Amino acid sequence: MRVSVFTEPHRGATYDDQLRLARLAEDSGFEGYLRADHYQAMGAEDGLPGPTDAWITLAGLARETSRIRIGTLVTSVTFRLPGPLAVAVAQVDQMSGGRVELGIGSGWYEREHTSYGIPFPPVAERFDRLAEQLAVITGLWSTPVGERFSFKGEHYQLADAPALPKPVQQPGPPIIVGGRGPKRTPEIAARYADEFNMPFKSVAESASAFERVKRVSARIGRTTPLALSAGIVVAIGRTDAEAQRRAAPLHAKSALPPEDPVVGSPALLVQRIGEFAEVGVTRVHLRIIEMDDLDHLELIASEVLPQLG
Repeated sequence: MRVSVFTEPHRGATYDDQLRLARLAEDSGFEGYLRADHYQAMGAEDGLPGPTDAWITLAGLARETSRIRIGTLVTSVTFRLPGPLAVAVAQVDQMSGGRVELGIGSGWYEREHTSYGIPFPPVAERFDRLAEQLAVITGLWSTPVGERFSFKGEHYQLADAPALPKPVQQPGPPIIVGGRGPKRTPEIAARYADEFNMPFKSVAESASAFERVKRVSARIGRTTPLALSAGIVVAIGRTDAEAQRRAAPLHAKSALPPEDPVVGSPALLVQRIGEFAEVGVTRVHLRIIEMDDLDHLELIASEVLPQLG
């Protein structure tokens, strides 16, 4: 089982906070460090000292870590144009020596768009833009050096792009697409993604989503394997009181949809990961609630990772 750490810096974290946690994750044996791409806290917290840009942060982490994979869960298509995003991700991939992953989605949190003056089209248009962005990004990365890439879509048009720079990973960094949507999400994931992620839901709900994307993959004749992953919110403790203390922020009112966290002992998390493995999951993203709680990550590293093989 591949195990990554997932964080939400928009709730309140500096670059140094993120670097500290990423380095600890690397030193502790986790495979990856992925972060959300949001510009605003979603609950009652003040979000101080304010948001950090995901790809600027990842560029810094690329130079200050050496092994751990880094990326987003997930970049919103409303935040960036596909051409410049392809350039940025390819550059960070070069800076990291080929350790970047691009999680990308349609975007959903309208409030942060309103706050920062970012257009927020209707959901159908956002999914159309997601499909076009993925066509552009993968097209730019896979165009041979010396050739040009053009694209004419409803929302994006590119003419004779030099399709540079190239990422280290070829044909490009792994792309992660996921979510609970029953129609467009499985279709887009089956066509463009390397990994399909179901975020923070029960094993049963996740298994249903996996079956949907498998059916679409078969229908369109996909030939390469699509990795399945699950996001798990974790509040693990040596005692029940310690676990409940770590879970306290989950009780605060938030714009996030209902989740299915693991609150309890390291053995309980091992059990949940095993249940996900039984429905085909080969990677889990563990969401750490408080980024300054380094003991939490150390506990998972020492008591959970050795049991996963």
